[in-house]
Amino acid sequence: MNRKKIFLFVSITLLISWAAAGLYYLAGAEWGTLYATVFAGVYMFFPLVGTVIVQKYIYKQPVLKTYGVNTNINKWFLVAWLLPVLITFATIGVNLLMPGVSYSPEMIGITEYLGDFITEEMIEELPFSPVVMFWLMLLQGIIAGPTINAIFAFGEELGWRGFLLKETASAGFWKSALFIGFIWGIWHAPLILMGHNYPGYEVPGVFVMTLWCILLSPIFSYITIKANNVIAAAILHGSINAVAGLSIMPVTEAAPLLTGVMGLPGCLVLVAINLAIFFFGRPEELMQKEFFRQ
Repeated sequence: MNRKKIFLFVSITLLISWAAAGLYYLAGAEWGTLYATVFAGVYMFFPLVGTVIVQKYIYKQPVLKTYGVNTNINKWFLVAWLLPVLITFATIGVNLLMPGVSYSPEMIGITEYLGDFITEEMIEELPFSPVVMFWLMLLQGIIAGPTINAIFAFGEELGWRGFLLKETASAGFWKSALFIGFIWGIWHAPLILMGHNYPGYEVPGVFVMTLWCILLSPIFSYITIKANNVIAAAILHGSINAVAGLSIMPVTEAAPLLTGVMGLPGCLVLVAINLAIFFFGRPEELMQKEFFRQ
């Protein structure tokens, strides 16, 4: 393991990312606007920038070939595409087991969670029922996940499941995944503090986001290694971003920290998947084999 190389990547990526977020904040731009959406999309490419700087310009080595970007398509691409949908529906089920939470056919959860952007009046003005809206948004997410969303997600995944996964492989599956998850989590911190994902709960949201990334990281690493392709991680990432928000729509009391894929129920679902990987996936054996072969 080249600790110096890893340190350079983490330092450069965090420095560029956090500096850009700081400039955005100092410019007075608010979160939850079109400008914020554009900035968040740009922000996702900073791990890619860090990878290119370290690998290509400092170490003078190839980037794509080394870190698992290839045209080998296999069944794990399908897993990466559909697993987020299963996670979303499993999370809805766990949500409904929480005290004080119940099913809402009016889909009011989205208004409780994003009341500043989507109101009950806006939903009432739709030409179709809220339930139909849910399924249309799910279909849209399924299409967007492996396409436009995956393009932006690739900006992150070349760094997380490309560079870091490859460079930390000698530490073993779980140590590598937990380290990547921690870096991935704190990398989000400036966005969370500005209101991303956990509006109204910015400071505790940083800790919940970091925990969520740590729990999600082994799943990403496992699918990336099984697919032998970092593009599978980009599809998984893009699909989660596309459908995770649906988990709060059909429930009442949609508090950001206590409901949804990125809240407590989602974390419980991820724990269950990690246990399945631990007991049945033989991840350490996979990590001992050479991956990202061409």
